[in-house]
Amino acid sequence: MSAYFVTGTDTDAGKTLVTSGLLALAHRRGLTTLGLKPVASGSDPTIEGLRNADALALQAQTRPTLPYATINPFAFAPAIAPHLAARRAGVTLALDDLIERTWPLLEAGRDLTLVEGAGGWRVPLNETEDLSDLAAWLELPVILVVGLRLGGISHARLTAEAITASGLRLAGWVGSLVDPAFADDDALYRDNLATLAATLPAPCLGIVPRLPAGDASAMAEAAADHLALPDGN
Repeated sequence: MSAYFVTGTDTDAGKTLVTSGLLALAHRRGLTTLGLKPVASGSDPTIEGLRNADALALQAQTRPTLPYATINPFAFAPAIAPHLAARRAGVTLALDDLIERTWPLLEAGRDLTLVEGAGGWRVPLNETEDLSDLAAWLELPVILVVGLRLGGISHARLTAEAITASGLRLAGWVGSLVDPAFADDDALYRDNLATLAATLPAPCLGIVPRLPAGDASAMAEAAADHLALPDGN
């Protein structure tokens, strides 16, 4: 069983696209998969309750499938920082609650389990705890999704340093092209990628280009074509 925590350099860095792509790639290889999104803000009301698009994308790549509430136990409507969304909903997010809902699933032993964070590495859960504390408590190696845009190199290096400072191993990084203009100058684009490869202390697991819009499953399959599983899996 392999389990990893997936974080990003920022909000909208491409975490869900990469996470679902890695799960799709694992499924192609006949592996059982589990994608978890413990906390999600920016959720839509449905007859079954709040549903978050990112969590639904991970649920679709979870084989065998599991109920939505297992994938995403804490969903909030406003697309704001999770601790603030929780506060508006009258809920207190606590690390112990996340551990209680996540740890037993890791023990179930899927071939590949990916726990996707929210926003960047230091997103707060409450006044004293961060979502990164969940990764630290579970002792999960981390996959870093680097949003490829101006400023991305510094964001990536600072996040990698914070992950290491938390006592965790950076298992790999994935570049996700979020600003198409960033790749207009091909030589400069390749120089930026080379700088990331030279300065991040982990292997590159792929570079995901800007993909045509489509449904979540189609985009996961498209992303999988540009990815490698971590740690030689």
